[in-house]
Amino acid sequence: MGRKIRVAITHGDTNGIGYEVILKAFANPAILELCTPIIYGSPKVAAYHRKALDVPTNFSIIEQAEDAQEGRLNLLATFEEEVKVEMGQPSKEAGTAALKALDRAMTDYRQGLYDVLVTAPINKNTIQSDMFKFCGHTEYIEQCLGEGKKALMILMNDTLRVALVTTHLPIKEVAAAITKEKVVEKATIFHQSLKRDLRISNPRIAVLALNPHAGDGGVLGTEEQEIIAPAIAELEAKGIQAFGPYAADGFFGSGAYQRFDGVLAMYHDQGLAPFKTVAHESGVNFTAGLPIVRTSPDHGTAYDIAGKGVADEQSFRQAIYAAIDIWRNRQQYDEPLENPLPKLYHEKREDGEKARFTVKKEPTKA
Repeated sequence: MGRKIRVAITHGDTNGIGYEVILKAFANPAILELCTPIIYGSPKVAAYHRKALDVPTNFSIIEQAEDAQEGRLNLLATFEEEVKVEMGQPSKEAGTAALKALDRAMTDYRQGLYDVLVTAPINKNTIQSDMFKFCGHTEYIEQCLGEGKKALMILMNDTLRVALVTTHLPIKEVAAAITKEKVVEKATIFHQSLKRDLRISNPRIAVLALNPHAGDGGVLGTEEQEIIAPAIAELEAKGIQAFGPYAADGFFGSGAYQRFDGVLAMYHDQGLAPFKTVAHESGVNFTAGLPIVRTSPDHGTAYDIAGKGVADEQSFRQAIYAAIDIWRNRQQYDEPLENPLPKLYHEKREDGEKARFTVKKEPTKA
């Protein structure tokens, strides 16, 4: 039996609920039977949160990911500087601590030191620096580890999967960002992820409209007629089962989402507001489309409850389970493609004799 899946966990904003949900998630040691966790963070900050919250979860301090041991909650010290913890208060210091952990995790992944990444929430404002000028985790990880591929944000639980065409954009910029090419690109990534990552053989994707009432035939906007409907037609021509565009309110209000394997929303709140209403505490944020498997809980830093001991760790625990499942699904999906059968070719003859078949081996994928 091989080693357990190594799960890297970045501690996020040190003034939020990151350490609380991490420590609570591993309070039951049974989860250590599934994976070898490596927290990228600060032993002193972790100990401060553990004492303040009275969560009796033990961890072992390591200096590098190679030292992680199975059956333990490993904590990799990503920096030595002191960090002042102010529960529930945004601070530049907390943002810097979050970035140092995330940056070390990016470096270690390139060296193959872990398998999947689970990120605790960050504050998108305090983490900004010369090294981090992104709207969030998704864009940063795409830049660092994407290898030229495009990321897709998917929010999911057991009954609903919502992907976004645009992510962290001001509402006034959304309409201009919706193009036929963008809808086709995101839907294609979504389709492949549903097949490879979630093992849905022939996924059905619902595409939402941008405008109220799907534009009402052009009275309330023409994006549906000029952009989204042509994109759906192009997807259908590619063999992707895409349907719509559906007006978002009626689509979710009627429960129509239950008839589809995935929903492609045009912008952040259009998809995430109904998702979080349906998912409650079981939602997971999955960054699809990239070589790395990255998940996170579907909540933020939750400063309003930080330090009170009332944060629910269910979403974080589900993020760990989802990362493990997706990693395994990719292994199973890719395995039959690694050593394809030899192909038959017609061999050309110059003497007029009947051509015969020959076997020619294709190069084996690395």
